[in-house]
Formats: sequence, C-alpha cells, structure tokens
Amino acid sequence: MNENKKWYKTWWAVIIWVILGLTFLPFTIGGLLIYFIVKKIKNSKLKIASALIIGAITLLFGSAWVAALTNPSPPKEKTIQQEANVETETKEETPTNPTLQPTAEEELVNPIPVIINKERIKVTKVIDGDTIQLENGKTLRYIGIDTPETVHPSKPIQCYGKEASDKNKQLVESKEIEIEKDVSEVDKYGRLLRYVWVEGVFVNEYLVREGFAQSSTYPPDVKYQELFREAERKAREENKGLWGNICENWQQPTATQQQAPTTSSQQDSGQTDTTGYICSSNAYNCSDFATHIEAQAVFEKCGGINNDIHRLDADKDGLACESLP
Repeated sequence: MNENKKWYKTWWAVIIWVILGLTFLPFTIGGLLIYFIVKKIKNSKLKIASALIIGAITLLFGSAWVAALTNPSPPKEKTIQQEANVETETKEETPTNPTLQPTAEEELVNPIPVIINKERIKVTKVIDGDTIQLENGKTLRYIGIDTPETVHPSKPIQCYGKEASDKNKQLVESKEIEIEKDVSEVDKYGRLLRYVWVEGVFVNEYLVREGFAQSSTYPPDVKYQELFREAERKAREENKGLWGNICENWQQPTATQQQAPTTSSQQDSGQTDTTGYICSSNAYNCSDFATHIEAQAVFEKCGGINNDIHRLDADKDGLACESLP
C-alpha cells in the first residue's frame, strides 16, 4: 500500500515537472547552457560575458514562448479584425454626398433630383415666356414647353402671353441660372436648347405647372417629358393661368393693334414698322415673314449685309428673302 502511494506521488511529480518544463522550456535550455559554459570555461571574464549573452537571449525567447502558450490568438490577426470593424463602422456612418441630396424646401419647389452636371451663366434679357438671352450673346429656348406668343413676327399676340413673359422676367432676368443640355445643342433657328434652373426652381416645369406654358416636347429631347405632361394635367385640373376662364372669351388683337400703324411715307418708300422685332443671334428665317418688305426692314434694322447672324440674305447681295412677295 505504501509502495503504491509512493508510485502515485512519483508520477504526479513527473507530470508536473514535464508541464513546467515545457512551459518554461527556453528558460530550462538557457539555464543548462549557462551551467555547462560556466563549468567548461576557465576564464572568469569570458564566463560572465557568455552567461549574460545567453541569459538575454533566453529571456527574449522565453517571454515570447510563454506569451504564445498563454495567448493562442495571434495579436496580428486581432489587429486586422479590429481594423476591418473600424472600416465597416466608418462606411456605415459616412453620409452620401450632401450636394446631391435636395433639402425639404427644394423637394417642394423642384421635384427633379439635383444634378451636378450643369453650366452656370447669367441672363441679360428675357425675350418672351420661353426664350431668353445670355451674357455670352446667345439666345436660349426652354426645352419641352411652349408659352403663348408675344413677339413672333408672323403670329398674333396670344392669350396669357404677356403674363408668361412677365413671370419669366421675374424668375430669371439679370440672374445667374443653371442650364442643362438634353440631346440637341440648338434648334433650327440656332437657339440653344436647355433646361433651366434658378434658385432651386426648375423653370421649365414651373411655368407649365402654374399655367404659363403648355407641355410641348419634341424628340430626341424628352428627358423630362412625363414630368411636363403631369404638370400640365394638374394645371388644367386646377384651371391655372391659360387654362382658366381668362382665355375662354379672349379676343386676339388685330394686326393694327399688334404693331404701330405704317405711315404713308413708309408705304411710299417701301418701309415697314419694325416694332417688336428682336435683333438676337439667329432669331429669324425667311419663313418668319409674310413679305419681302417686312423681312428687308428687320434685316436692315439688325445690321444688314454686315450682320449675317440672321439667315435672311443667303446670296449676300443686300436683299433679304427675295423669294417672298
């Protein structure tokens, strides 16, 4: 019985020493090396130097050994995981570009998402409800809408035309606007075709929605076609502007009401009144006039043969629209 107990205690001691030996293996090996070096080397200074070097190496590797046994997860992997978590949290917290998010006020005024691909330019003059002149001298025609005529050379003044022109002036005249191109660069008269924003208001859509214009979209410039149609539908339902009672019994002005009367001296000299005609870039073609005299008067008013921006004198002989009666 006593021998069994002694055997039992002996093996427990062996197991404990094995565990301790593995745990502190580098220290054990280092201690043995120091022991043999001290025993073999006779020079005392060399003994001390060798013992110090081996002791430092043993301490370095022993510490790493014990740390690896007590902490099985590699520190490097933990760091990578922590960095990944930080990146994920940063991505979740980072907001989208605030310049692309319209404010609540903009959403009420302008239902179109804010687009960054626009050009900024100043308006120098409003010609009518859907046409303006820019600071670079070019004329711009709003895409997708049509306001009643007020300055067309061959059409009478139409109901609500003056109101549309006045509203357009109120919106954009002498202001900096943002313009957006669709597909076409210019129309057949050389006017820029653009969508227009001013102070957060989508001008094309606003004029239709408030009854100053009607939807009039022509392919291929159809980006906001459905928006304009819906705006017109609402304006009609609410009897706004030109869809209201104001235009039901409206009488178009006669020709003498639209222009100042031509004097007898003007008739005798072949001249005609040019009141209401605008000398802007590529404003007119011969199809805009009824007679050669009318076209010639506007041609001469706008610079004559020295100004070829109006395509009225194709052969450059000083006579405008010779094919007209």
